[in-house]
Amino acid sequence: MRRIEDDFADWLEPHLPMLHRTARAFAAPADQHDLLQELTLALWKARPRVGAARVEAAFAYRVAHNAALTWRRGETRRRRRGVAVAAELVIRDAGSDPQEALLERLYAAIRRLAPVERSLILLSLDGVSYGEIARLHGLSETNVGARLTRIRQRLTRLMEGDHGL
Repeated sequence: MRRIEDDFADWLEPHLPMLHRTARAFAAPADQHDLLQELTLALWKARPRVGAARVEAAFAYRVAHNAALTWRRGETRRRRRGVAVAAELVIRDAGSDPQEALLERLYAAIRRLAPVERSLILLSLDGVSYGEIARLHGLSETNVGARLTRIRQRLTRLMEGDHGL
């Protein structure tokens, strides 16, 4: 007989890339592992509430993004611990691979967005449709499209203005 943990691990596996991207977008490099654990724990606690298999992805997105938003509220305390120094070291190390450095600059710019904007752009980057994003956030599809356009423009400005990120 399979254990509950094994079943959860099998259920969680297809959602891991989304969890990693969410952690990378919501947390500084030094805190990403901690946030990933928080997201996994939130899914563990919420999994008994999941309904049909067709809503599992949307359910996982919602739980993960809500947990990331909640975790983000406590970031001020974590900043005081000197996370900026560790983040600078990680970014400096990423300089050896230009694509990794560019990706880190993108995630650094995403981390500068408001939490809801961060959630919207992550869902969009994950290929979630405007309709599904609208349902997850309680917005209209038109509003999602307009917000994402503004977010993309802001990300472009942030990345052009911060070549040293």
